[in-house]
Amino acid sequence: MSADALEADPLPTGIELTALDARFRDDPYPILAELREREPVHHDRGLGRFVLTRHDDVHEVLRDLSLWSDPRKARPGTFTRDYLAQGDEEPSMLLMDDPGHKRLRDLVRRSFTPRAIEAWRPRVRAIAERLVSSLDGVFDLVDALAAPLPSMVIAELLGIDPEKHAQFKVWSDLSTAVGFNPAPEPAQVTAAEEARAALYHFFAEEIAQRRGHLGSDLISDMLRADEAGDRLTEKEIVMQCDLLLIAGNVTTTDLIGNGVKALIDFPEQADKLRHRPELWPNAIEELLRYDSPVTNSGRIASRDLEIGGVEIGTGETLSVSLAAANRDPAVYPDPDAFDVEREDTHHHAFGGGRHFCLGAHLARLEAQEVFRALLDRFARMRVGEAGFRYAATPSFRGFERLSVAADEGS
Repeated sequence: MSADALEADPLPTGIELTALDARFRDDPYPILAELREREPVHHDRGLGRFVLTRHDDVHEVLRDLSLWSDPRKARPGTFTRDYLAQGDEEPSMLLMDDPGHKRLRDLVRRSFTPRAIEAWRPRVRAIAERLVSSLDGVFDLVDALAAPLPSMVIAELLGIDPEKHAQFKVWSDLSTAVGFNPAPEPAQVTAAEEARAALYHFFAEEIAQRRGHLGSDLISDMLRADEAGDRLTEKEIVMQCDLLLIAGNVTTTDLIGNGVKALIDFPEQADKLRHRPELWPNAIEELLRYDSPVTNSGRIASRDLEIGGVEIGTGETLSVSLAAANRDPAVYPDPDAFDVEREDTHHHAFGGGRHFCLGAHLARLEAQEVFRALLDRFARMRVGEAGFRYAATPSFRGFERLSVAADEGS
């Protein structure tokens, strides 16, 4: 180690590398940049994990199909085992290994193909335009738009009364607050358990109603799903509904909030999109790269590894920083700039490998329709007097509050 490294301030570690820390929560990128520069494979002993921040390391880990995801396979004392495992209970598809993961994904993936999701565009557009049309000159973007829209869309996809979207949002927020949190409050744990129980009961009733009257919704699709005589159980359908609510609801809320903040901070980019709508597909990818709603993903070492000269033993947690990888200057010129014309907008915001986000197409569609509706209505947006506050949700990045002052176009 160089003398300069020895004299440098200690690197942030443990809770300091999560949204529970105010400095990291408000702006993680300078911290991640320092980590990537000084210790790109960081042994976080406080939380029992190895944090990877270089783009190429993150990419290789995500695409390595031999690595594990099931928390029960992690070594005791590691982040994945201590904070993500639910005893001996089978994890959700998000943390499942093959063959179970492949079986579930094969049974549900037809409902999430680009063609299947595109069929929902007219309905998503109608919801986005209705919500945007109700906005006044100053509003909290989260309460007025970013939170209700994905909840309403998911309710529609599942064939559930859209009026229940507010309750969906409460349940999903309570679950997410604990899901990847290494230091939850006892009250948060209790609330999350109650929310999960309520969700199970709710979806079990919805499934029972569908069995004799299948419709065109996702719950009906899951009841129809059949691969070589294999079908989803009630518990598996409930788990998929839960995953859609939690993984799709919260992350899309954050994508909308982060995207609006980027458009506010870079008004010249917003102007480009108003005049050149053909840039929208590229712009959404750039938004996902620039300020990803999901900041971390993970794998478990299935064998002894060496990454960047650091030895990592079997069963250790590999915490890959998607946020850091998406702003690695070795890959992206001027990585801290938001540029809707950026030529290379590939990113890791949706993870990678076998666990690439199943709802990626839906998230992109929702973002396109929301941002178009906003820019069509408002000639200018800026942060309102009430300001903004980021949510303290580990592994996620998004706003708890984002006040927007907007001027309507002529």
